[in-house]
Amino acid sequence: MLSTKTYDAVVIGAGAAGMAAACAICEAGHTVAVLDREEHLGGILLQCIHNGFGLHHFKKELTGPEYADEYAQRLASLPLDAFLETTAVELRDGKDSKTVYAYSAQHGVLELKAQAVVLAMGCRERNRGNIGIPGPRPSGILTAGLAQRLLNIDGYVPGKRIVIVGSGDIGLIMARRLTWVGAKVQCVVEILPYPSGLTRNIVQCLQDFDIPLHLSHAVTRIEGADRVEGVRISPLHNGVPVPGKTSHVKCDTLLLSVGLIPENELSRTIGVAISPNTNGPVVDHSLQTSVEGVFACGNVLHVHDLVDFVTEEAQRCAAGVVSYLRAPKPKAATPGVPVEAGANLKYVIPNRCAPSCETHFLMRSLMVRDAAELTVKQGETVVRRQSLRRVRPAEMISLILKKEQTQELTSGLPLEFSIGVGRQ
Repeated sequence: MLSTKTYDAVVIGAGAAGMAAACAICEAGHTVAVLDREEHLGGILLQCIHNGFGLHHFKKELTGPEYADEYAQRLASLPLDAFLETTAVELRDGKDSKTVYAYSAQHGVLELKAQAVVLAMGCRERNRGNIGIPGPRPSGILTAGLAQRLLNIDGYVPGKRIVIVGSGDIGLIMARRLTWVGAKVQCVVEILPYPSGLTRNIVQCLQDFDIPLHLSHAVTRIEGADRVEGVRISPLHNGVPVPGKTSHVKCDTLLLSVGLIPENELSRTIGVAISPNTNGPVVDHSLQTSVEGVFACGNVLHVHDLVDFVTEEAQRCAAGVVSYLRAPKPKAATPGVPVEAGANLKYVIPNRCAPSCETHFLMRSLMVRDAAELTVKQGETVVRRQSLRRVRPAEMISLILKKEQTQELTSGLPLEFSIGVGRQ
């Protein structure tokens, strides 16, 4: 049975980004529906039982479930509709509104119509198929996030002797968590010459427990028949295994912490343009995608380092949605200012900005350095320079260009961000 409902905005995803966006839009006086395929509000936060959340946004230290509960309580106090255990399967762009089609055991088939849609579906983990480690396919190979859920939600210890591939934050946190429950983490193997996770997690999760971190190394083969029995680890030179230097490590479990991919299969159903640099939607200064009235925020847009920053970005996205809902529709689209990532930057979000609009930019460095300088230029004109005490690929860089700094920008001419060597 098809049930049709109409709202000002529909938010897809009820993790940190979705809850924050839904609350802010509703508090601005608009009708909102938020939907999520899981049984409870909170998304991935619910399995992150360690602390360290909320220091920026709430000014207090919280666990993941506590952080989620802050917003779940706020959401429950508002006059909005939350559809849980509900899966969005398609987005359509109509003449007068957007339509979200979703399936739910409780509600049946839902047809949700809205003037605006917020994409907040989060991301998924890269797995063995994404990195192609040679060897058989025994049991005992799983992603770090799945291991986290098995241990923290379901109460299962995934193994006794663990090797972790990749130094992403989830893998680092699981190294500590598994050590606490009595497992032996043999080592963490990172293909890059520097860690992929936050410095605090390297210290608190590896160094504090004497867990070895092998940089510029790769797992070159998995061994075992029914269950993982060990792995071969090789040092790398220019990305190639060094002959004769391979070592063997016995283990019964291999955890993969090798990156995250924004969940944008649904975004593509409505024609949202996807950036090859982030695997997330291309957005403007208000976080509106290439499809008018469709916005994106959180890890579906680009993978963040801290959940606090996800929440803050979601609030900026909500402000963009509210402005869109209240403003008369433009007669013609303005070209805006394209934003480009220059030297030593992987990407810059948003991908476009508008002259005379304050814009909050987030970016990822490709360099590891303790003193650097961020330069923003349009053509030969330097718009902004900022000294950076340290830059790491794992840590996002934040920069706000005020209205007075953007008012002289020329539409259509790229605004380039780059990082160079700074003064020591």
